[in-house]
Amino acid sequence: METTKRRIALFLFLLLPVFLFSGCGSKDDPNTVVVLNYGKYLEPKLIDQFTEETGITVKYEEYESPEEMYAKYKAGSIHYDVACTSDYIVNKLIQEGETLDIDFTNIPEYANIDKKYIDYCKNFDPKNRFTLPYFFGTVGILYNSKMVDASKTDTWNILWDKQYAGKIIMENSVRDAFLAAQKLLGESCNTNDQHVLDKSLDLLLKQKPLVYSYYCDESADEMAAGNAALAQVYSGEAAYAQSMNEDLEFSVPKEGSNMWVDAWFIPKTCRHKKNAELFLNYLCRPDVAMVNFDYVYYATPNKAVFEQLDEEVQQDETIFPKTETLDNCEFFQPSDEITNNYYIELWEALKSS
Repeated sequence: METTKRRIALFLFLLLPVFLFSGCGSKDDPNTVVVLNYGKYLEPKLIDQFTEETGITVKYEEYESPEEMYAKYKAGSIHYDVACTSDYIVNKLIQEGETLDIDFTNIPEYANIDKKYIDYCKNFDPKNRFTLPYFFGTVGILYNSKMVDASKTDTWNILWDKQYAGKIIMENSVRDAFLAAQKLLGESCNTNDQHVLDKSLDLLLKQKPLVYSYYCDESADEMAAGNAALAQVYSGEAAYAQSMNEDLEFSVPKEGSNMWVDAWFIPKTCRHKKNAELFLNYLCRPDVAMVNFDYVYYATPNKAVFEQLDEEVQQDETIFPKTETLDNCEFFQPSDEITNNYYIELWEALKSS
C-alpha cells in the first residue's frame, strides 16, 4: 500500500522544477493544465496516461499542508488551473471570491460520485457550484490492541490516561490537537470563544507530560513499529498503519470528531478551464479512480469504485465510516483573523511549555 497524502512526499516528480519555472500556465500553451495537489495524493502514472489520451501536458505541483497550499495560491506567481485541498481552505477561498463555477456538463463522469458525499460538501460549498469531492475521512484514535484496553477507546479521554504515559502521539496540528480537547469539553471544534480555547489549552497542557511526540506524518510508522500505544490520526493514516500491523485498531470517539473532505476546485487564476474540467472528468472515471484509490487508500466518494471493492474493504469502518459516525462529526470552518491569531498564540504556549 502506498503512503497517504498526510505523509511528507519523499520527492517531487523529476520534471517538477522545469514545470514550475518555465512559464507555467502561459496563455501561449493551450494544451496544458496546471495542477496543485497534496503530496503523494495522485498515482503518478495516471498523469502520464492523461497526457497520452488527450495530448494535454499536466504541469503538476505538490504541497504538504492546507495552509501551505493557501500561501502558494495567494502568492499569485503561478496560474493554477485546478487545485485540490481541504474543505475549510476551499470554504475560505469561496468566501474570498477566488473560485470559478465548475461546468458539470463537461464532467459526465461526475455521475459516479455518490450524492450523499456531494451533500456533505454543502458544509463548505452550499450550492455545490465550485467543488468536486476527491477523498474523505475522519480524525480518530489509532490504538494497539495488545497494549490498550479497547473498551476505553470510544472516548477522547483515553488520550489523557496516565497509564499510557509516554506512549501517546498527538497530531502536530493546532486545529486537530485542540479538537480532542474541545470535544471532551462538549464544545464545537469551530468555537471562537476564547474562554473555551483557554480551557482547551489547559487540558492539552495537562496531557503534554504523557505525550510521546507531536507528529504530522510519522504517526502511522511509529504505531506500526509498536513505538506507541495510542495516536490521534487521520483515518487514512490509520488504514495505512493497519496494513503493516494487524494489532492496530481505529476508533472515532463518541464525543464526536472532525469529518473532512478534500475537494477539487477551479481557481479564478485558471487559464485552461476546459482542460481543467477534462482532467476532473478523467479522475472521476471508474478505471482511473480505482487505480487512484489503490494508491492513496483513503475513502473514495466514487460509488462506481466502491461497488467494485471486496466486501471486506467496503465494510472496513476505518476507511469507510458508518453514516452515523460521519453525522456525529463536524467540518472545520475557517477561523476569523482574531481566532486564528489566538490559536497561534495558544499553540506556541503549548509547544514551548
